[in-house]
Amino acid sequence: MPTDGDHVEVHYRGTLDDGTQFDTSHGREPLAFEIGAGQIIPGFEAAVRGLEVGQSTTFRLEPAEAYGDPDPSLVIQVPASAAPDGLAAGDHVMLGDGVPATVVDVSEDTVTVDANHPLAGQALTFEVELVSVRPSA
Repeated sequence: MPTDGDHVEVHYRGTLDDGTQFDTSHGREPLAFEIGAGQIIPGFEAAVRGLEVGQSTTFRLEPAEAYGDPDPSLVIQVPASAAPDGLAAGDHVMLGDGVPATVVDVSEDTVTVDANHPLAGQALTFEVELVSVRPSA
C-alpha cells in the first residue's frame, strides 16, 4: 500500500450523483501524483492509500472531502466596462489575480463571475484502480 512520498499512478472515473461523468483517465495516461504532497483532493488520496497495485475501489466523497461548499464571497460582480467584450454566461475567464472563474450572468452594467471550483458543493463518486507505486527515494 502506498505511503507518504510514494509516487502512484491510478486510472479513475468520476461521476456526480445523477450519474454524469465529470472526468476520467481512461483513454489517456493514468493520473500520477505523490502521496502526502497535497496534489489531489484529500478524500481521493485517502482511498488510494488503502489499495494494492491492481486493486480497484469505488467510493463517494461528500463536498467537504472534495472541493468544499460554494463560497458566496467568490461570486463577484464587475462593471461591464471592465470586462472583455463578447462574454456570455458559461464562458471561462481568468481574473486579474490568475484565478479561474465562470461567467454566470452578463447584463448591460455588470458581469457576474463565480470563482468557486465547478465541482464545489457536489458529492463525487470515483471508481479507482491503483496501476503502480514507485517508493520514495
